[in-house]
Amino acid sequence: MNLWCCLWFNRKKEKEEEEEEEEENCNFFEPMNNDEDIFGKASDDGDESQPRNFEPNFFQDFAKESFGSWPVTRRSEGESSSVNAGLVPVSGPESPVADENRDSSHKRAKFYNEGNFDDLASSSKVKYSMDYEEFDVSHGPNNVACYDDFALGCIHEDGNCVENGEGNDSELEDQEVVRMDLTDDLLHMVFSFLDQTNLCRAARVCKQWRSASTHEDFWRSLNFENRDISEEQFEDMCRRYPNATALSISGPSIYSLVMKAISMLRNLEVLTLGRGQIGDAFFLALPECSMLRKLNISDSTLGNSIQEISVVHERLCHLELTKCRVMRIQVRCPQLKTMSLKRSNMAQVVLNCPLLHELDIGSCHKLPDAAIRAAATSCPQLVSLDMRNCTCVSDETLREIAQHCPNLGFLDASYCPNISLESVRLPMLTILRLHSCEGITSASMAAIAHSSMLEVLELDNCGLLTSVSLDLPRLQNIRLVYCRKLADLNLRAISLSSIQVSNCSVLHRINITSNSLQKLALQKQDSLTTLALQCQSLQEVDLSECESLANSVCDVFSDGGGCPMLKSLVLDNCESLTSVRFISTSLISLSLGGCRAITTLELTCPNLEKVILDGCDHLENASFCPVGLRSLNLGICPKLNILRIEAMLMVSLELKGCGGLSEASLNCPLLTSLDASFCSQLTDDCLSATTRACPLIESLILMSCPSIGLEGLCSLHWLPNLALLDLSYTFLVNLQPVFDSCSQLKVLKLQACKYLTDSSLEPLYKGGALPALQELDLSYGTLCQKAIEELLSCCTHLTRVSLNGCVNMHDLNWGYSRGKFPELPGISILSTASSYDNIHVSNEQPTRLLQNLNCVGCPNIRKVFIPSTANCSHLLFLNLSLSANLKEVDVACLNLCWLNLSNCSSLEVLKLDCPRLTNLFLQACNIDEEAVEAAISRCTMLETLDVRFCPKISSMSMGRLRAASSGLKRIYSSLSSSSA
Repeated sequence: MNLWCCLWFNRKKEKEEEEEEEEENCNFFEPMNNDEDIFGKASDDGDESQPRNFEPNFFQDFAKESFGSWPVTRRSEGESSSVNAGLVPVSGPESPVADENRDSSHKRAKFYNEGNFDDLASSSKVKYSMDYEEFDVSHGPNNVACYDDFALGCIHEDGNCVENGEGNDSELEDQEVVRMDLTDDLLHMVFSFLDQTNLCRAARVCKQWRSASTHEDFWRSLNFENRDISEEQFEDMCRRYPNATALSISGPSIYSLVMKAISMLRNLEVLTLGRGQIGDAFFLALPECSMLRKLNISDSTLGNSIQEISVVHERLCHLELTKCRVMRIQVRCPQLKTMSLKRSNMAQVVLNCPLLHELDIGSCHKLPDAAIRAAATSCPQLVSLDMRNCTCVSDETLREIAQHCPNLGFLDASYCPNISLESVRLPMLTILRLHSCEGITSASMAAIAHSSMLEVLELDNCGLLTSVSLDLPRLQNIRLVYCRKLADLNLRAISLSSIQVSNCSVLHRINITSNSLQKLALQKQDSLTTLALQCQSLQEVDLSECESLANSVCDVFSDGGGCPMLKSLVLDNCESLTSVRFISTSLISLSLGGCRAITTLELTCPNLEKVILDGCDHLENASFCPVGLRSLNLGICPKLNILRIEAMLMVSLELKGCGGLSEASLNCPLLTSLDASFCSQLTDDCLSATTRACPLIESLILMSCPSIGLEGLCSLHWLPNLALLDLSYTFLVNLQPVFDSCSQLKVLKLQACKYLTDSSLEPLYKGGALPALQELDLSYGTLCQKAIEELLSCCTHLTRVSLNGCVNMHDLNWGYSRGKFPELPGISILSTASSYDNIHVSNEQPTRLLQNLNCVGCPNIRKVFIPSTANCSHLLFLNLSLSANLKEVDVACLNLCWLNLSNCSSLEVLKLDCPRLTNLFLQACNIDEEAVEAAISRCTMLETLDVRFCPKISSMSMGRLRAASSGLKRIYSSLSSSSA
């Protein structure tokens, strides 16, 4: 929606209205000359024909943020300077004056719905006219603001002025006109959400907004902090808003300003002063502010010549003299409730405040002990006393305070080295802070124990404290940090909900009784050996790096040990634990990471869902009977010998690397995945027992389990759902039990099974065994060429075959002669035709489902021939890399998209008919550029070609290669890693 705000004013009428308005409500947003005040009040002579010179005031920064780069044009003598001067439409370089002035002082803006509002700044070059100059909105907001009187009109880019919807009738007659009628009450409610900065900005929109923004409801609080304001401007502001209730002033001129405020603002309730010098007269005149409730003075010098100042006020309730400089101060305020003298350097304080509740004299270093005592004891209603860093305070003063202030509930005596609380009794105390109090010892606990109402106790860095023994029924929070000599902690606190104990290097015994404590963290307590807990609600415990913790800690967290609700226990890096036994019906999570000394682990936790054993290198005997675990990883326990698991919900178990495991008893009826790789001691009996107890296993990995034999394979008939079987690196000779019982097997891995004979896989490709098999891995095996050829020919249902490192594999020839494989020793010889196009095929082959064929590192393979008649339409990935003797590759596969011939150093002939090939890798191949160019010419979808380290292909040939395949996007050569 394009927005045109059309405001036209009658010069003569507005001039009269402006004079009337100024008498009632001075506009402080107007600029002023030397005779004007901050609110734009006219000078006595009333001459408005002269240009006005603006003086800086505290609203200047507001205007700078709001206005763009609008230069001020001074009017000539006799020209009207009314705020609402008539606008002149701008057209071209000249600005003819409008023929008719319209009275629109009460007219509201019209909004025309025309397209997208976002187009206003881009498609419509809206210009503003101020007197006789034009300003483009696109100039931005970061320029000098205009303070002279001005009026805004909206000029369309063609120069025609739209005046209250009547300017260009031909363009607007079909547009919908929406009138926005903001009543004064509604505007008042909206402005109530704005701060004073935004109120100043809103005042520049129109006359109605200006009037609404100056309402005294929005200016109850006057804030002149960090503002350079003259006395005249300040006095004007006080005159305009005599009912202001809050005032803030800071700076060197605060004394003169605040004296004016006292005489003019009779309703002040809050007065804030800072960073200046306040003379004696202020404190003498202070009683004149009869409504004052709160006085804040900070970082100031109090008084002129006399050494003592007096603060006397009948109704003052809150007094803050923070970081003030004065010798002596006397306060006589019968209604005063809170007082703060923090960081002030007075040497004497006299208080006559019978109702004072809170007193803060923290960091008043010059106050002597006697002055503190006299000040505090003169306030019998005192509830809170903060005297931290008052180094002169003694026990005698505390005893006097305890006698005269029976209701004292908060005491902060931190950094007071002379107090020990000897014979101090504070029965109503609820919060006590004693940080870095060198005099606090174990004897001080007797005094603290008398504070039966105590809820918060902080004893950080009390260097002489050796033991803490307290029975406080209301205690909720206790802190003991950096208590270097603390050795014994005994707490009986039924309501205790938070405890922080850290860096107590000699703490060796902890006894806690609480019904509310839910979380306990005692990390890095190196000397902790004994822990006793009676915590009925405790749910989380963290004892990480408590290196001296004994095995007896297990009894604390077992059923009957005092923590019946415990759910999470962390014992990471507790290196003294050797035998861990837990019997808990509530425990859900247990972490023993880094507990290298544990040899025995027995968990009887039916609800245990998570256990961490990382770094338990010496674990030998583990029992999980019963547990609620769904998965368990014991592959990081290489010395594990005996394992017992009873987990009704477990679905995954990893024993990878448990080379010493010789006895395993598993009762996991829902187990679907078992990884026993490198369990060299795992026997057939153990495997048989496992398959009977876990009939739902679908994935079984027995790689490098040399003890598994024919009897173990026969037990696989207990696993009707077995889909993945890994027997790599075993000494198996006969796989017949696998063929007979694993009818649902989809993946079979037989890497490096050196003892399999050529006939071991005959049931697979002759007997039709394993009809669901999709993936077969025979890498690094000893099968002969004929067995491999028959396997690839007959097992057409295979989708992934890996023959990596097969030394007996020679040419990969899928071309037929009369429907039969060539029967020649060693290398299969092709017919005289060099391309599959010249081979006559009498019998069509069955369709192969093969998608991925890996023949990496086959040293004796010399030629690969896959014609289109081989029916390999599903082949997508072919990897022949590292085949050093491979010389010729002739492949015609319709859907092949990825071919890797890297490091085939003998490659000389490359023939490709693969229209969908996208990635071809020829890195370090001894092939010339002509052969590559011919090969890729029929690969129309090729995107990536890697010819790095090819000695016969130079960087100058990249253009030819790119021309050979129009879709080529990236060529990798030895001189540049990437070519787009």
